[in-house]
Amino acid sequence: MSERSFDRAAAAVKPVDAAAAATAAARQDQLTKPPGSLGRLEVVGIQLCAIAGRCPPPVPVPVTVAVFAADHGVAAEGVTAWPREVTAQMVANFCAGGAAINVLARHTGADVLIVDVGVATPIPGDTHTLLRRTVRPGTGNIAVEPAMTEAEARDALDVGTDIAAEAAGRGAGMLVTGDMGIGNTTASAAIIAIFTGRPAAAVTGRGAGADDAIMARKTQVVDRARQRIPAGADPLAILAGLGGLEIAALTGFIVGGAAHRLPVLVDGVIAAAAALTAAAIVPDVRGYLIGGHRSAEPGATAALAHLGIEPLLDLQMRLGEGSGATLAIPLVQAAAKILAEMATFGSAGVADKLEPGE
Repeated sequence: MSERSFDRAAAAVKPVDAAAAATAAARQDQLTKPPGSLGRLEVVGIQLCAIAGRCPPPVPVPVTVAVFAADHGVAAEGVTAWPREVTAQMVANFCAGGAAINVLARHTGADVLIVDVGVATPIPGDTHTLLRRTVRPGTGNIAVEPAMTEAEARDALDVGTDIAAEAAGRGAGMLVTGDMGIGNTTASAAIIAIFTGRPAAAVTGRGAGADDAIMARKTQVVDRARQRIPAGADPLAILAGLGGLEIAALTGFIVGGAAHRLPVLVDGVIAAAAALTAAAIVPDVRGYLIGGHRSAEPGATAALAHLGIEPLLDLQMRLGEGSGATLAIPLVQAAAKILAEMATFGSAGVADKLEPGE
C-alpha cells in the first residue's frame, strides 16, 4: 500500500529553529526602540525566524486562504437554526466572490481556494473555481454514531495535506485556515472538550446565532457526543468519531503547511479544533501556528490556551471562513518587515540606553 500524503507530511515536520529564534531575539534588542516596545509584533517576528530558520525572515507573501466545506449529520439534532442547504449556498457565494472572506482576502491581497470535502447538497451556480475533493456527502450524526470511518478521516487528512502542498508549490509564503459547514461548531466543541478535558458547557458557544433553546440542545449534544469516545482514544479515533470532514482536512492542511516550513495562521473555533488535532498527532506543528484572532466562541479560547497560543486580534468575531485570521495577515507581514527593514542602534547612529552606573 502506498504511503499517504498526510503520513509523509507528518514525518517531514521538524521542530522550529531555536538558534534562529535566539538570533532574532538578540536583533530585536538592537533595533531602534526600547526592548519589547513593539509587543506581540516582536514575538511573531521571532517565531517567523524560527519557522524559516533564518533572521531576518522572509516576508510571508503570497498568502493562501483555504476554505474547506462540508456538512454535518449532527445538524439533525436541532443544534443550529440554519438548514443544511446553507452550506452549499455559501460555497456558491464563495465561488462568486461575494462572501466576507472574499472581501477580506481582496483587502489583504490573499488568494482564496474553496474546497468541497463533503457538501451534502448540490451547489448552485457557477462552480468552475471550486476544488471538488469530496470524501463523502456529510458526516454521521455524532450524537449517536461516528462522524466517519477512520479510513474516511485519513482521506480527508490527505485532502488538506495535498492542498497545502499545492499552495507551497505555487510559492505560498503563509497559509490561512478557513471553513464552512452548518453544524460545525458543534463538532468542534466536542473535539475541543475531549482534547482539553473541559466540560461541554465550557466550550460550547452559540455558533451561527443559536437562541437559548438551541443552545441548551447543542450543549447536551456535545456532552453526549464526547461521552461516546472511550477514554484513551487516539487522535485519529477522536477525529473520526467527532470531527467534520472540513476539520479533518484543516488538520491535514496545518500539518502540510508545517511540513513545508510555512507559518499557518489559525482562524476561529473550527480551525482551533483542527489545530488541537494536528498538535495531538504531530506535536511539532505547534511552532508553526500563529493565532489570527480570538473567536467569540468559548471553545476557541480553550483550544488556544491549551496550545499556548495568544491570538493577535480580539474583535468578537465568530463568522469562520478564515475571516478573522485574514485580517491578521498584515500584522504578521509587518512583524517580518520590522526585523528586515528597521535600523539598529549601531547602523542609525542612535545611542543605546545607559547601563547602570554610567
